[in-house]
Parts: sequence; structure tokens; C-alpha cells
Amino acid sequence: MTEGCGAISRRDVLKTSAAGAALAGSIGPGGVALARAEASAPPRAAVRMKVNGRQVSVDLDTRTTLLDALREHLKLTGTKKGCDHGQCGACTVIVDGRRINSCLTLAVMHEGDEVTTIEGLGTPEKLHPMQAAFVEHDGYQCGYCTPGQICSAVAVLEEIRAGIPSHVTGDIAEGPAMTVTEMRERMSGNICRCGAYSNIAEAMAQVAGVKGDAA
Repeated sequence: MTEGCGAISRRDVLKTSAAGAALAGSIGPGGVALARAEASAPPRAAVRMKVNGRQVSVDLDTRTTLLDALREHLKLTGTKKGCDHGQCGACTVIVDGRRINSCLTLAVMHEGDEVTTIEGLGTPEKLHPMQAAFVEHDGYQCGYCTPGQICSAVAVLEEIRAGIPSHVTGDIAEGPAMTVTEMRERMSGNICRCGAYSNIAEAMAQVAGVKGDAA
């Protein structure tokens, strides 16, 4: 190569190669493997959240979903992994008052957020009104989708009260009415393979104070 400003000479290349070989020799085969493993290791982060009213800090691979952080690291296994593609709603949790599919979001995106899972809504001794209504109206069969259904149902009623429109809202300017039609539309992302939809709608109608046939 031509010597000059900004140019790399053949001598420079040989010096660099020799230095690299010497360094590799001094580290040894095991050290080189370790260095390569450390260089390729995914980054980690300490994620701090408030989960069910309790402050937690979890050291995570930054690729960890919120669902896996809850289930595998915090042992909150009430939240279920269904399709793992955001299509069934079994993993629904409430984050800062809004429902989300926890399988579609990374835990590191929720630094400082407040997360509520099915375990945080109520206890066997003191059920949340929605949980009690699901029991009363047989809003579940196999129960696998139920945690996501209940979390979503709780958030749906808050969405309607907040005036957030849906596809079936008649007048966006006035906001949605608390009707069974609104509730059923908003719950359409939560799949129940057992088909307990009418029972779920009846449970929601009871909590919302809506009269009429939920079916």
C-alpha cells in the first residue's frame, strides 16, 4: 500500500496481525473462548416496576417479554402463555390502567410502570367484584383463558367510563355508552376456546350495572 496521510501500509497490517496473535497466545484458547462468549452475550438490565402494589427489581436479558418476566422470574403464573403471538388474550395484564398483551412487549419497556396481574386483583378470601361475578355466572370452563379474560374485563369497563370509543361506538363525540354491545366488542380479542362468551358478558354486565340480556 502507498505510504501517506490516511493510508495503511503493509507494515502496519503485519504489526497489527502480530500483536493480535501475541495477545491471543497470552490469553490462551480458553480465554479466547471466554472473551468471545462475553462479547456475544446479550445485554442485561435491572428492570424496576411496581407489580401488584409491590416494588420489584429484576435482572433480565433485555429480550425478555413482560409475560416471561412475570411468569419465570417473578413466579406470577396466573398470567397464562397461550399463543405467544398476541392473538388469544390469555396473557392480558393491566399496565398503568390499560390492558395489554404481555407476550408482545418487552419487560425493559415498562421501567417504572405499575403492573397488575390476576393475582393483584383479588384473593380467594376477598375476590375482586369481577372475579366474583365470573364465579357466579360460570364465566369460565377449563379456566386457562380466565385470568386474561378477567383482567381485560376490568380494564374494558374503565375504558368505557373514560370515554374511549370502540368500533361500535355510535357517537364518538359523546363517547361510548355502557352497553353489552360495547363490552362484547371490546372483549373480542380475548378468545375462550370453551365458548363461555355469554357467561362472561353476563358477569361483566352485572359488575357494570347494565340491565338486559347479555347473550
